Amino acid sequence: MMPRITMDEVLRVAHLARLEFDDTEIEVFTYHLGEILDYIGKLNELDTTDVPPTSHVLPVCNVIKTDKAWDSYAREVVLENAPSAEEGHFKVPKVID
Repeated sequence: MMPRITMDEVLRVAHLARLEFDDTEIEVFTYHLGEILDYIGKLNELDTTDVPPTSHVLPVCNVIKTDKAWDSYAREVVLENAPSAEEGHFKVPKVID
């Protein structure tokens, strides 16, 4: 069985995720996360000595598109769709002062 998660650990994770919870919510999350970790801990009881590390129920294969080069669109053609262009580039509003 895995050790229970503490309220301090839940608070730390919430802080890292930029989440704010009140004391009641932290208690609830601590309880539920502890239950989840206990359930996951049961997997340590399984005998996996004969199970390959990357076994899957279905065969897994990568479908990879052939990597081939082709001519790109002319800059003028692409910029025809731009609401605003300047000196051969898309012109966008300034977002940082």
